[in-house]
Amino acid sequence: MSGQHSVEKIGGTSMAATATLFDNVLIAGRSGADLYNRIFVVSAYAGMTDLLLENKKTGAPGVYGHFVDDDDADAWRRAMAAVRAAMHARNADMFARGDSRAEADRFVDARIDAVTACLDDLARLRSHGRFGLKDQLATVRELLAGIGEAHSAHSTALLLRDRDVNALFVDLTLWDQDDLRSLDERIGEAFAAIDLRDTLPIVTGYAGCEGGMVRRYARGYTEMTFSRLAVLTGAREAIIHKEFHLSSADPKLVGEDKARKIGRTNYDVADQLANLGMEAIHPGAGRGLRQSGIPLRVRNTFDREDEGTLVTGDYVSDVPRVEIVTGLRQVQALQFFEQDMVGVKGYDAAILDALARHKLWIVSKSSNANTITHYLSASAAAVNKAIADLQGHYPDAAISAQPVAMVSVIGSDISRPGLVPDALRALDAAGVTMIAMQHQIRNVDVQFLVDPRDFEAAVRALHKALVERDARTEEKRRAA
Repeated sequence: MSGQHSVEKIGGTSMAATATLFDNVLIAGRSGADLYNRIFVVSAYAGMTDLLLENKKTGAPGVYGHFVDDDDADAWRRAMAAVRAAMHARNADMFARGDSRAEADRFVDARIDAVTACLDDLARLRSHGRFGLKDQLATVRELLAGIGEAHSAHSTALLLRDRDVNALFVDLTLWDQDDLRSLDERIGEAFAAIDLRDTLPIVTGYAGCEGGMVRRYARGYTEMTFSRLAVLTGAREAIIHKEFHLSSADPKLVGEDKARKIGRTNYDVADQLANLGMEAIHPGAGRGLRQSGIPLRVRNTFDREDEGTLVTGDYVSDVPRVEIVTGLRQVQALQFFEQDMVGVKGYDAAILDALARHKLWIVSKSSNANTITHYLSASAAAVNKAIADLQGHYPDAAISAQPVAMVSVIGSDISRPGLVPDALRALDAAGVTMIAMQHQIRNVDVQFLVDPRDFEAAVRALHKALVERDARTEEKRRAA
C-alpha cells in the first residue's frame, strides 16, 4: 500500500444501478491483476438511508424518526419491516444465483433482527417513564445508519465473488461491538492483513468509531471514511463515482447541451461547492486529501470512457474564467442592526455564538459600521429562534431575516476582466434585480443575492454570459 492503488467511493444512486456499476466501474472490462489495487467504499443503495433515518429532502420519518416520535408504538416496527422488504427486493433484483441471494437475505435479516431487539429493549425502558433516552437515541441513529452500508457492501462483495473476483467484505460498522476506537485505528486494524495485489476490498461507508460518524458528519460520513482510507493507505488517487459529471451548472437548469464538464479544478473550488451544499465532496473529506497531496477525481458512473474531473491542490486555470455557476434557492439573510455598534467590539462574536448554539449553517456574511448580515442555510423557524435569543441579549438592536437566493460564480481564477459588469448586465437583461453582491479578494467566487423567485433565471443568465459566451470566445481564439 505505497501509492499503487486507488480508493474509490460509490454514491447511492450509482450503487442502485447495479448492472451499469459492474459494467462501467467494478469490472469495466478488467481481468486478472487489473481488477485489483483498488479499494471501494460504498454508500447504501439509493433510498435505504432515507428509510432507516429520515428522507433527506422531505424530512419524512424513517425507522429512527418514528422511534423518536413515539406517537405510535408500532410505527417504527412497520418502518423496520419496510426496510427489510426493500433490502430483500433489492437482493432479488441483483442476484442470479439462488444460494447467493439466500446468503444476502440471511445477512440482512441478522442485522435487522439484532437492531430491532435493541430498539425493543429501549422501548420497554421508555415505557416506564423514568428513563431518559437522549444519549441512547444518538447510538440508535448510528446503529440504523450502519445497516444500509453493511447491506450494500456485503451484497456487492457477494456479487463480485459470483463473477470470480476475490472480493472481501470489510465491515467497519461494529454493529455488535462495544470497542469504539478512532476511525483511523479502525481502518488500520481492518487493512493490516489485506494484500491489495490480489484482493478487492468492498468497505462499508459507515464506520463505528468514537464520537459517532452520523453525529459528527451527518449524512456525509461515507466520504469521511473514503477520505481517511485514501490518506492512511497512501492512495495514488481518490475517485468518487456519481450519477452525473461535475458540470458548469445544473444541466436541468441551463440545458444538457449548454452545461460543460469542468474537467480540471482545485480543492478551493471544491470547498466553495461544499459550502453551498453541492455534493462534490464533504469539506472535511476534501481537507484530508488536500493536505496529503492526493488528487481527487469525480467520475460519472454512466459515462465509462470519460475520465471525469480532476481536483488537485495546485491547479489554476491557464486563462481566468468561471468554471461553475451554482447556488442555493433559498437562504435566510439575518440582519443585525445596532446604531451604537460602530467602534465597539464583541457584537460579531456574540452573534456567532448564538448561531452556533442553534446549529445554523453560515454560508456567507458581510458587515459595515452598524450592520452585520449572515446568510444562513436554515429554515425560517430555526432562524427565528436565533433572533429571539439575540433580541433577549440586545433589546435595542433591530434584528430581522428575509429569504433570498444566492447564486455563486466560482472558479480557480475568476480574475477575468469585466466579470462583474458583464454579470450585472446579464442579470438586468434577464429582468433579475440584484439585492446584494459579495466579491472576495482571492478571486475564487462572486455571490449574487436575488429574490428566490429569480434563482433559475439568474443561474441561466450568468451561465450564458460567463461560461457559454466565454467558451465560444476561447474556442475561436484557439482555432485562430
